Amino acid sequence: MTPRSATQSRILWLIAAFKLFKGLALLALGIATLKLLHKDVTYEVERWADLFRVDPGNFYVHKVLARLSILDDQKLEELSVGTFFYSALLLTEGTGLFLRKRWAEYFTIIVTSSFIPLEIYEIVERDTAGRVILLLINLAVVAYLVAEVRQTREIE
Repeated sequence: MTPRSATQSRILWLIAAFKLFKGLALLALGIATLKLLHKDVTYEVERWADLFRVDPGNFYVHKVLARLSILDDQKLEELSVGTFFYSALLLTEGTGLFLRKRWAEYFTIIVTSSFIPLEIYEIVERDTAGRVILLLINLAVVAYLVAEVRQTREIE
């Protein structure tokens, strides 16, 4: 592998850290989802909100409770499987990038690009600043990695 400049290494490290952070957050969410199996989900979320001192009259708390109230054990299991799968993808990407593996750059380009149409669909359905920012970050990651792969391939 060719040597990278300090700036290139920092950018790659930031992408790796971003992927690892998202992967670990999803892993925690998957574990939390499994902990909700065979329990009253609404009661547990209300208990967590109280534990973290979240205002019970908060609009967002009510919105979350409304969405979670329809979850049964089968939906929780399906949600946890999807969460663990996506977490594994992100942790693989992040670890490979952190270790500066060429395969990880290609893998990240493919995986991140494959989710862009879904992110666009989500924005069309209901655009939020968070979704737009996430899409822009993912587009920047793909563009950077494509340029990086092309540049280092030409040098080799």
